[in-house]
Amino acid sequence: MAFRFFRRKRIAPGVSLNLSKRGASLSFGPRGAKATIGTRGARGTLGIPGTGLRYTKQVTSRGAKGDTQEEQATRPGSHLSLGFLRRLFTPKPERAFVDGVKALMEKNPEEAEQQLKQCPELTDAAFLMGMTALQRGATEEGIQQLTRVYRERERLGDYFTKYGVSPSFPLGITEDISTFVEPDDRGVLLVLLLAFQDARHREDAMKCAQTLHKMAHDDLAVRLATAEFLAQTPNPSQQTWQDIVKLTESLDNESEVHAALLYCRARALRELGLLEAAKDTLTTVLRRTKDRPDELLRKARYLRAQVYEGLGNKSKARKEFERIYAEASDFEDVAQRLGLR
Repeated sequence: MAFRFFRRKRIAPGVSLNLSKRGASLSFGPRGAKATIGTRGARGTLGIPGTGLRYTKQVTSRGAKGDTQEEQATRPGSHLSLGFLRRLFTPKPERAFVDGVKALMEKNPEEAEQQLKQCPELTDAAFLMGMTALQRGATEEGIQQLTRVYRERERLGDYFTKYGVSPSFPLGITEDISTFVEPDDRGVLLVLLLAFQDARHREDAMKCAQTLHKMAHDDLAVRLATAEFLAQTPNPSQQTWQDIVKLTESLDNESEVHAALLYCRARALRELGLLEAAKDTLTTVLRRTKDRPDELLRKARYLRAQVYEGLGNKSKARKEFERIYAEASDFEDVAQRLGLR
């Protein structure tokens, strides 16, 4: 199963989430407000407090003709160019690390991997190798590298800090919602949770989820990843659904992440037989459609139709199914439910 790196998704005029599968971008600057350099130039990044999500916006073009030598020299990432004398006195593993980072910035993952393999003793290099392994679908290899990184997390970031580099990797939590992860405890554990889940290592995934919850229980991205993991438990127990309800308490429909969490909550409430509560929660999700993923809205509408059926309101259920069919006729089994197949 391919790991969860997604395409670029436009979320507002001039603003997008960098969801490219082609490689990682490298960001520079303080946490929460970064400038990111890639082959298409620089872009600004702004963190959204409490969500674990970050918005990015293009701000310059790479190699602009009007740049002076001074501007080019101070551009983020320019300090990764080791001069002759500095390279001469820099240890070989460190030189390989710098060259690997530069290769990633230039969207050359094959070259990056070759360079990073020459410095396996560096925890930062292991982090990059683990993330790029997951990007190319080598889940077990990525897990092995990132498990080691978490064990050595006290050293994570030493060389990123030295060279002023902050790697940022897009990661899909659900089919509709993505976040960015960085080389820190939260980022490594979040990636491992999803990687273990994809590899069907449920016990290891559960340990990651429990640690994440203790570490960052208010982080919406962590809550969503945990709720999704629990919902995909084989034959979930009532306690599992109750855990999801507790995990999704005290939420308003403020963003697409909140909407996804509310959908998880409604699903759990339905499984617990609390149909009126599930209906009200789904109504909250569907009350706001702007800036919400179409697929998430269809899933919420489909679930509300099922809840209406459970409440004996067949006319409202059919109305929901008809609306879904009008938008996406091949969604789930809507055509069959409407007697069209």
